[in-house]
Amino acid sequence: MQLALNEDQTQVLDFVDSLARPFQAVPMHDVSLALERDELDEALAENGFLDVMAVEELGPVTAALVVEKLARLPFAVEAAVSALVRPLIDPELPRPICMVEEGRTHGPVRFLRPGATVVMVGPSGVRSFTAEEAMIGAAQEDTLYAYPVAFLKALPDTMVHHDEDVSDVMRAWRVAIAAEAAGLLAGALAITVTYVSERKQFGRALATFQGMRHRLAEDQVLTNSAYWMAMRAAASGDAADAAMALHHAQEAAKRVCYDYHQFLGGMGMTLEHPLHLWTYRLKLLTAELGGRGAQGMAAAQALWGS
Repeated sequence: MQLALNEDQTQVLDFVDSLARPFQAVPMHDVSLALERDELDEALAENGFLDVMAVEELGPVTAALVVEKLARLPFAVEAAVSALVRPLIDPELPRPICMVEEGRTHGPVRFLRPGATVVMVGPSGVRSFTAEEAMIGAAQEDTLYAYPVAFLKALPDTMVHHDEDVSDVMRAWRVAIAAEAAGLLAGALAITVTYVSERKQFGRALATFQGMRHRLAEDQVLTNSAYWMAMRAAASGDAADAAMALHHAQEAAKRVCYDYHQFLGGMGMTLEHPLHLWTYRLKLLTAELGGRGAQGMAAAQALWGS
């Protein structure tokens, strides 16, 4: 695995940084549970950043790098599935793309709205349909999601069948979530470090206390390893790597979210500080594809068979 970015990857990420710069700060006095910006989504699509996987010299690793970079932003954007899964199924599928597992359609679906493409993956194969308003149920107002989510109330009588192998789509889906989670972990770490470096207690910045520094160091290790495991899975195309990358990302999310909200004390339990924009998204991702237990089983099956 190449650990250094090549010239093409560096250039792509520089362009993404430039495009995302206006969206790096949380709007003043905005305490929403989820933030979106249509202009960010449109700019990503128009400039081809969600299509880099199809470029031979860029491929899935560059797509994963783009997803990780965008997930660091406070704004939720449907990039992971579009960049890493959609090219396998049909690059022309209308966005946003919503992924659901066959038999698990009762849970919250990220980015679900009228006109979205819902891709269902399971024993019946890979199928898709366009979501209509009558199929969609809104999330309750007091539900704490940092993504725009809705629920599927009904399924259409017919769906479009796609030829892509289910196992390949599941592998790419795991890589997509792992890359997104890696970026969320990095974003949450950065904003926590900023807070504890500025907040003082007993005349000292919180970050100067040894116990906190040790735990922050452990959180940094978890964040870095989530990043590298996601990139390895994108590079190798191996099902076991993908399952283990997502397993680790979900495990890391559980541990660091606890730390960060504890470090912020009372502020971490309010919406006045934007930490929730990353940690609440991570919380939802920990349940994707059956959670950590399902990823462990998937890795075992990929390595040793069923």
